[in-house]
Amino acid sequence: MTQVDFYILPSADPLARLDFACKLTDKAWRLGHRIYLHCSDAQQREDLDARLWRFKGETFVPHGVSEEDQDAPVALGVGDDPGQHQDLLVNLDLRIPEFFKRFARVAEIVVEDPAIRLAARESFRFYREQGYPLQDHRLQRL
Repeated sequence: MTQVDFYILPSADPLARLDFACKLTDKAWRLGHRIYLHCSDAQQREDLDARLWRFKGETFVPHGVSEEDQDAPVALGVGDDPGQHQDLLVNLDLRIPEFFKRFARVAEIVVEDPAIRLAARESFRFYREQGYPLQDHRLQRL
């Protein structure tokens, strides 16, 4: 059954979610995981792509747009097709994608922005009611 982790950040800035997604992706990739970053729209995907290129000057996380590179160890996608990925889903949309069940793990990243917190509460409630194992990680600093 899919394990769901909520990462609660001490920030109200919605862009802090993208920065944390880069850190989480880097760590998971170095541990050998394949990651699908589910973005809410094309603009968020472009922002995340740019951040992945520059977030750590001395390292590189090999990534690609899911529609163009299905084999990338880290794929950034929008829509309903995560390709061949089924290891780690980092959900940056405010809705739970239909395909989440095929992943071993799901990461939901939450900041103190009211719309994001409300969506996260609804997602948490949904996962709990469906019986998915939940874990929350309250981060002290970014």
